[in-house]
Amino acid sequence: MRSAPAQPDSPDDAFGGRPSKSALKRQSHDLQALGRALSELPASRLEALALPEGLAGAIADYRRIRSHEGLRRQLQYIGKLMRQVDPAPLQAAVDDFRLGGARQSLALHTAERWREQLLADDDALTRWLAEHPGTDAQQLRSLVRAARKDAQPDTATGAVRHGRAYRELFQLVKQALAAAAAPDEDHEENPDE
Repeated sequence: MRSAPAQPDSPDDAFGGRPSKSALKRQSHDLQALGRALSELPASRLEALALPEGLAGAIADYRRIRSHEGLRRQLQYIGKLMRQVDPAPLQAAVDDFRLGGARQSLALHTAERWREQLLADDDALTRWLAEHPGTDAQQLRSLVRAARKDAQPDTATGAVRHGRAYRELFQLVKQALAAAAAPDEDHEENPDE
């Protein structure tokens, strides 16, 4: 009676600990995608990463190429070069850049929402002053009053024209929200304090 040969526990065991061809291909595609994301970063962010000279040059070349086939081949080359560097800090830099844009967009939308609430309702002014006690209440009331006055529809066309007070109110709200968020961000970065 012959016993059946032992089955390997994982696909990598069948090749003596080497990764499978599929795993290598996935890794290559991941590195190429990271290379493409790096090419979309601003030049100042790329310089801060201190990439190896060959990789930085390959990314610069990728940005100049216009041919579809040339882009594909250059991306493969970038993926090959990226095997020699640790991808974790590069991925973190890309994620931080993308998240930074989302944070900024969210902050602008929040400021716009507050401005609209302040213009629509007097209770919003009370809520704002309760949440942001450092705000100059007199300046805020003055800007709200002026923005409401400017927002009266034009009798001839019926269009609403927003004036300077409308924009200044937005700036005041945006700056107050940024100041309120800044201590929170410092606290997150330094949890030991």
